[in-house]
Amino acid sequence: MQSIRSKSTQRQLNTMAFSSAAIVFISSLVFSLLPPAYPGELFVDHRNVSVPKSDVNLLEFPLNLEYLEAEFFLYGALGYGLDKVDPSLTMGGPSPIGAKKANLDPFTRDVILQFALQEVGHLKAIKKTVKGFPRPQLDLSASSFAKVMDHAFKKPLVPPFDPYANSINYLIASYVIPYVGLTGYVGANPKLQGAISKRLVAGLLGVESGQDAVIRGLLYERAVEKVHPYEVTVAEFTNRISHLRNRLGHAGLKDEGLIVPKILGAEGKISGNVLAGDKFSVSYDRTPEEILRIVYGSGNESVPGGFYPKGGNGRIARFSPGFQEPEPVLAMWCVLVKSIDITE
Repeated sequence: MQSIRSKSTQRQLNTMAFSSAAIVFISSLVFSLLPPAYPGELFVDHRNVSVPKSDVNLLEFPLNLEYLEAEFFLYGALGYGLDKVDPSLTMGGPSPIGAKKANLDPFTRDVILQFALQEVGHLKAIKKTVKGFPRPQLDLSASSFAKVMDHAFKKPLVPPFDPYANSINYLIASYVIPYVGLTGYVGANPKLQGAISKRLVAGLLGVESGQDAVIRGLLYERAVEKVHPYEVTVAEFTNRISHLRNRLGHAGLKDEGLIVPKILGAEGKISGNVLAGDKFSVSYDRTPEEILRIVYGSGNESVPGGFYPKGGNGRIARFSPGFQEPEPVLAMWCVLVKSIDITE
């Protein structure tokens, strides 16, 4: 009886071993047949993976906004930026103008520091997929943000708006930034050809959307609070900024503040607007040209200014029709472009 049981046990063990071997073999076969669109790691180094040439410029362009967000949030929370946190990411680009540590309460500082480090990760993720370009010249001075607010209100604010003065000012200034990048990623996604490119943009969009939602949520909580000393509510600031971006973008309604006419709210039934979306509550999209018009503050993708006094970097920004390039920068950029083979 014991011999029979031993033989039965041995047969079961042999069957299990065969099954395990079969599973391993079949799994190996399946994974070997998967297309390169399923890489072993989330972001594969561009030297080892071929990104469609048509995707390269679309993936590199967002670096302009990612640099801006990283520097603004790093300086706001820590008082220093990429030059100290990770100099290699700047690729030798000039340090931002006027950025400084903001006077933030502990909670807001914690949130902004999280955003800052997320932006560092975004820069790394993009540059593991495409070559990228040096940090552009950024103007993050208080006067740069003050000009945005003056344009939004169509008159000079007195005293000039200072984003670094306190937490509510900083959050209002932050409202200016991530949403523009969010709409850019929504606009880029259907134009991308490669699976790796689409996965990267979807991942970036997810976090940028989260940042925008947090900023809007914190501001919505204080929507009817008046911003000192302007006697203007937080909601009105967001509405003015959104209207300005719509005017500069020249592409219709793609931006909404925190409190809107009920017809523009979700399902046309509510004025509260903690998240912006179209009539189906789907995120708006923007083209690179629209984004440049907004962040340059000129309403023209070929006329630098605003946060980018010398213009953005990358082929899309630099080769916009009629781009007004300062001559010394133009000469340097031409040399740089000639030295880069984006098909590598």
